[in-house]
Amino acid sequence: MSVRRRAMTWSGLCLATTLVMSSTPLVYAAEANRPQPPKVPTAVGTGGAVTTVDNYATEVGLSVLRDGGNAVDAAVATAAALGVTEPYSAGIGGGGYFMYYEAKTKTVHTLDGRETAPRAIRPDAFIDPKTGKPYQFTPHLVTSGVSVGVPGTPATWEDAVRRWGTKKLGQVLEPAAKLAHDGFVVDETFRSQTLDNKDRFAAFPDTAALFLPKGDAPAVGTVFTNPDLAATYRLMGAKGVAEGFYAGPVADGIVKTVNAPKKTPGTTLPVPPGSMTAQDLKGYRTVAGRALQSGYRGYTVHGMNGSSAGGTTVGEALRILEKVDLTSLPADKAQHQYLAASALAFADRAKYTGDPAFVKVPTDRLLSTDFATQRACLIAADKALVTPVKPGDVTATKDCHTTAPAEKPDTENISTTNLTVADKWGNIVEYTLSIEQTGGSGMVVPGRGFLLNNELTDFTTVYDAKDPNRIEPGKRPRSSMSPTIITRDGTPFLALGSPGGSTIITTVLQTIVNRLDLGMTTPQALAAPRASLRNTAEVTAEPEYITSKGPGITAMGYKVKKAGDAFTSASQIGAATAIEFDQAGGMTAAAEPVRRGGGSAGVLTPRS
Repeated sequence: MSVRRRAMTWSGLCLATTLVMSSTPLVYAAEANRPQPPKVPTAVGTGGAVTTVDNYATEVGLSVLRDGGNAVDAAVATAAALGVTEPYSAGIGGGGYFMYYEAKTKTVHTLDGRETAPRAIRPDAFIDPKTGKPYQFTPHLVTSGVSVGVPGTPATWEDAVRRWGTKKLGQVLEPAAKLAHDGFVVDETFRSQTLDNKDRFAAFPDTAALFLPKGDAPAVGTVFTNPDLAATYRLMGAKGVAEGFYAGPVADGIVKTVNAPKKTPGTTLPVPPGSMTAQDLKGYRTVAGRALQSGYRGYTVHGMNGSSAGGTTVGEALRILEKVDLTSLPADKAQHQYLAASALAFADRAKYTGDPAFVKVPTDRLLSTDFATQRACLIAADKALVTPVKPGDVTATKDCHTTAPAEKPDTENISTTNLTVADKWGNIVEYTLSIEQTGGSGMVVPGRGFLLNNELTDFTTVYDAKDPNRIEPGKRPRSSMSPTIITRDGTPFLALGSPGGSTIITTVLQTIVNRLDLGMTTPQALAAPRASLRNTAEVTAEPEYITSKGPGITAMGYKVKKAGDAFTSASQIGAATAIEFDQAGGMTAAAEPVRRGGGSAGVLTPRS
């Protein structure tokens, strides 16, 4: 998960070095003894707020608000800036989910900008024709053309600005274009993530030229520029995304890269090709809708609908938790309830959720109080839920009724980013976007400055006709991205989201429980140690959680392991952002104080 804090303000972009436009990236030595601003993970004030994982992106968003833009304008500008400074997590080569609270109508709108599978894709796309067996997941399948979905992020940005913004797309992309051209200071996280992907990046000459100048990752403290991306942003702004991305030279470059990946001579990676066409790109559309709604202790929780399972899974878990008074329970038993509810909701996620354009998802039943009662009765007061647990039967009314298991391996990767924005008019955006694994597919579109996603690995990798997340032409893979906005009597209370693959759901859920049930402030709720139980045999937890909560939950029968996976050695879960709203118009913007180097929160008019 590429989520880190930049040690530089927007004013710091005025570099002493003269930067020259080029078709290749330029890396310059940073000024000596440049002062570094302190990390600001929490900001309180009025007039508007932005919170992200990155200093540059947060300041870009604030600059748009200062210039009269609304939350949508600022959110798209912020996302574009993250595409510059967080290129291994997000960018125009990927997709995501955009949620917008419109203050005038008190309506929560959504845009599903998830990637789609090419129309020519086959059920056996992830099977190696040479062996008849599935491709090795990493590094082979994740570093391939066959894993690339049709990107949805450019369409999301243009649709959001057209529907709800006040500025033109070119205006909101310009700050990020300038950032890409002028450059940002490389930090340790950027360098280390580049080195983690060195073998994959080196396999493609265009990727190596951008991210491995002279065969090495950019050094910490140097200035990294991406004039190709700046030019791509400006092309999109001038022509619109239909001509500037989904057709013309950019689209041609995407198709060639996916279907005939240009490899470095001597690379040992097989890099299976994809089947994307120009028509796939030309035909891409976002899906607009309304957020899912579920209740929790007098609040309305607005979650993501569509191909994301985040809204149903968070909502179902909260419905289950509503059956008990967490505030009256000892700390270990409250954690037990949270973990058990998570596992039950994940069991149902695997059984029932997928792209609703292809699968009939029983959304109303999953979010109903009756079904929550049926699932909650499986949770003992002081004994661990034995996991994996079977899914519930949505057709039954009998308590504790389950159905056959639907256990599938979790292949959802963790490289994602999240942002939260609010403006002075009361509008709010919660936006989660991704290119899947850190570094996506590893393939840069030649001369365009951005990495392509490998999001199709979020489909179940072995085809099963009964699996709601089976791969199909034009389908969107199931996601855990969970942008969430909580209101009370129609008035915003809290907006939040996080990266983290399938742990996104538990991070959002745990943060809500921390804030609404366990008496924490929003900054405290984000900072608290995390644990995730996604219907697996073991709880995945951060070291601080294991130290503080581990003895209590293991005494009840839970097995606990330290967080970390095959893609990163990080022992941290998620990297959330949030804004809380008070009745006087004040905003508390919160980002991570420590995780991934800490985040960046800002408000237009600060107050103590």
